[in-house]
Amino acid sequence: MKTAQSPPPPTPLRLVVADDNPVVRAGLTALLSAHADIRVVAEAANGHEAHEAARLHHPDVILLDVRMPGTDGITALPYLVRIAPVMMLTYSGESETVREALRRGASGYLVHGEFTTDELIEAVREIRAGRTRFTPTAAAAATVSLARANDELPTVAGNSGELLSQVQSHVGQSSLDRSRFRLSRREAEIMDLIAAGMNNQQIAAACFISEKTVKNHINRIFAKLHSTSRAQAAANWLGTAPGSHPGRS
Repeated sequence: MKTAQSPPPPTPLRLVVADDNPVVRAGLTALLSAHADIRVVAEAANGHEAHEAARLHHPDVILLDVRMPGTDGITALPYLVRIAPVMMLTYSGESETVREALRRGASGYLVHGEFTTDELIEAVREIRAGRTRFTPTAAAAATVSLARANDELPTVAGNSGELLSQVQSHVGQSSLDRSRFRLSRREAEIMDLIAAGMNNQQIAAACFISEKTVKNHINRIFAKLHSTSRAQAAANWLGTAPGSHPGRS
């Protein structure tokens, strides 16, 4: 009589971690390696080392910093995405940097300080499964930039429209459901950027409008959201103010 055999354990998710800060690399490696289904197969201090490690180890996912000495992350991206999906993991959340990373093939973009340990682990697993992940600042920047650069994007997630849809799902659906506060499409975009923590100068750059125009939009937004400050407007918009309901569906 044959005894039932246990199924073999799943193959661990193989990662390359690229960051020029050795403390950050060590911390990420320790954090990720604590999970049985994840294994860091190599570390790298710049884009060139990341490419060499990826060619040698054939990882499932590459975590990549933006600013590194020698070959930086943005420069290395087109070469790395030919080997494995790449998720940017960086302190750089500027709109143009996010846009360029997506244009060059990044599958996700996480800004340090905007995610928990569990969210990082979940993001790595989702990238391996072919999905995308963005933290709020990157998602807000990407939504605006991708909407304006639709025809320039490569087929990161099948086509640019599909990628834009996936990015917007992480920002929220304010552009689809603005009826509660009667915000226009532009006002909803700006309110998302306010909620993501951007100042007027950053919003102006992300939306390709002047700071004066941003201020005019914010004045109208405050009136519609019955708010007198950015914090109050964000709380009302996100549904975190006492007695409020989210502006997003």
